[in-house]
Amino acid sequence: MRRITVIGGGASGLMAAISAAGNTGSFVTVIEKNQRPARKLMITGKGRCNVTNNSDADNVIKNIPKNGRFLYSVFSRFSPKDTMEFFENCGVPLKTERGNRVFPVSDKAVDIVDALVNKAKSLNVKIIESSATEILCKNGRVFAVRLEDNTEISSDSVIISTGGMSYPLTGSTGDGYKFAKDLGHTVTEIYPSLVPLECHEGFCSNLSGLSLKNITASFFYEGDKKPVFEEQGELLFTHFGISGPLTLSASAHLRDIKNKNCYCLIDLKPALTAEQLDKRLIRDFSDELNKDFSNSLGALLPKSLIPIIVKLSGIAPDIKVNQITKEQRQILIKLIKQFKLHIIGTRPIEEAIITSGGVSVKEIDPKTMQSKLINGLFFAGEVIDVDAYTGGYNLQIAFSTGYVAGINAAKERN
Repeated sequence: MRRITVIGGGASGLMAAISAAGNTGSFVTVIEKNQRPARKLMITGKGRCNVTNNSDADNVIKNIPKNGRFLYSVFSRFSPKDTMEFFENCGVPLKTERGNRVFPVSDKAVDIVDALVNKAKSLNVKIIESSATEILCKNGRVFAVRLEDNTEISSDSVIISTGGMSYPLTGSTGDGYKFAKDLGHTVTEIYPSLVPLECHEGFCSNLSGLSLKNITASFFYEGDKKPVFEEQGELLFTHFGISGPLTLSASAHLRDIKNKNCYCLIDLKPALTAEQLDKRLIRDFSDELNKDFSNSLGALLPKSLIPIIVKLSGIAPDIKVNQITKEQRQILIKLIKQFKLHIIGTRPIEEAIITSGGVSVKEIDPKTMQSKLINGLFFAGEVIDVDAYTGGYNLQIAFSTGYVAGINAAKERN
């Protein structure tokens, strides 16, 4: 019986353990530093767990901006459909929502975690609460994993599925990068993705907690006419800048944010053209001609945003609306249709949902997930230099790479 050690009991690690034990009958041990496996899964999708995206492999690859083609083989082996069937067979009914996002019907991430853990245990996978400190090799082959108490677990194959560096409280502290480097692997630059953004404008702190729904946000690099990212949805102001679904999605596209000036234009009323908005303003103003300008926008904008818009417009707050000129209305319309924020950077990687960068795909066999440098060493999940946009794609990467790594780790090798 082959001995397989999986370092990291998250989504990719548990799937790797399940596929190794279930398809080959190997003896599988998962080393997980947390008392409860898959802690990061518990907080994905705001605690609902966006399991996968109900689409084909080509669509998933389109949503992986870096090294997506590397994953073509693993998606052909374990597709989004396979992921859905796996959880349905584990007794977790699923549903598909907007954007083909797949969630458990219960809207509880714990159901997904329990399904993985229970399936692993049913296959006699041993889960050890500990930390790995070193992967031991001899003559280019792995043979054991050393734990923090200096005990060694003899291993015919080792799967590194330690995640990235985002959300370190869940156990993702970059251990896998160190293991890979120690064994001669290249680790590309690590930086945050699906992360809140910091803004230059100090008024963001005054707007902290304000959620703008059904707005359109367009992100540009200075000098470019075409947006890097543009979408309608929800955006949240914070004390440092912006967050929320639109911001997180945009951050995955802003790969050059360190080197280029970036800004965001928010259309606060995307359902109205500039002409329609002008007519709306004229109508609102005509209803109460003697009202102060600062008190006239309550039906159009969120209360906390009004003082900011009034100040930026340059229109005197105490001017009567019947005195506002056409030119002043045009300034106001532009502010509402193109509310501008200057992006100065991302929040720290500890606040990111996903880590971008990782073990170079050039040194991993895409068909097996085995290292091209060390026999018996495999990689799965976020530790690899692949990451995707929001929508269930990142978890699909975890499940597919984990499944394929587990299958091949359990095979006899030369």
